[in-house]
Amino acid sequence: CGSGLSGDYISEEGHYWIGMDISPAMLDVAVEREVEGDLLLADMGHGIPFRPGTFDGCISISAVQWLCNADKKSHSPPKRLYRFFSTLYTALARGARAVLQLYPENSEQLELITAQAMKAGFTGGMVVDYPNSAKAKKFFLCLFVGASGPLPKGLGTEGTDGEEARQAKFTTERTRFRNAKGKSVKKSRDWILEKKERRRRQGKEVRADTKYTGRKRRPRF
Repeated sequence: CGSGLSGDYISEEGHYWIGMDISPAMLDVAVEREVEGDLLLADMGHGIPFRPGTFDGCISISAVQWLCNADKKSHSPPKRLYRFFSTLYTALARGARAVLQLYPENSEQLELITAQAMKAGFTGGMVVDYPNSAKAKKFFLCLFVGASGPLPKGLGTEGTDGEEARQAKFTTERTRFRNAKGKSVKKSRDWILEKKERRRRQGKEVRADTKYTGRKRRPRF
């Protein structure tokens, strides 16, 4: 839930909500902002710690893809994803829906996330806004508990075949996760950027990213 910005909109619509985040710093900001929702410090890779049928909906913005990272030796992305989706499925009431916006790094990561969601019992699929745009493209995993309903039409898909619009295209994307464990090559530029981003989410001070980040220095004599 981060600092609770999306929670404000949910409150304005008359709903009650509970938000969870792994970053104490982000939750502190939410407390300072006096959001109306309840806040929980938790790692969603450990599961959703609520009784069955507690919620009638779930919203997530730019969070699920982080479960694909193996931050510790004990972390297994497939297991963490399945733990998240299986406990989320249980915590949702029958007929509930979940919409998870995410930024997958490549097609393999997208398939891994979708496969674990379906394995946990969800029905539904992926909706892509502006599939032909490099900057405005957004992925939404729309999930249903029980009978699957119609998927919403993605923005910017006018005149595009529906099935093609929902497919993930990564022809211009760099493949960051290269090895079998879902981790970038250690000390590569992508590995460094991911590490810095994790530290930012933990509320730590991190130097700004530049074109020199991760660049190997030439030997000097």
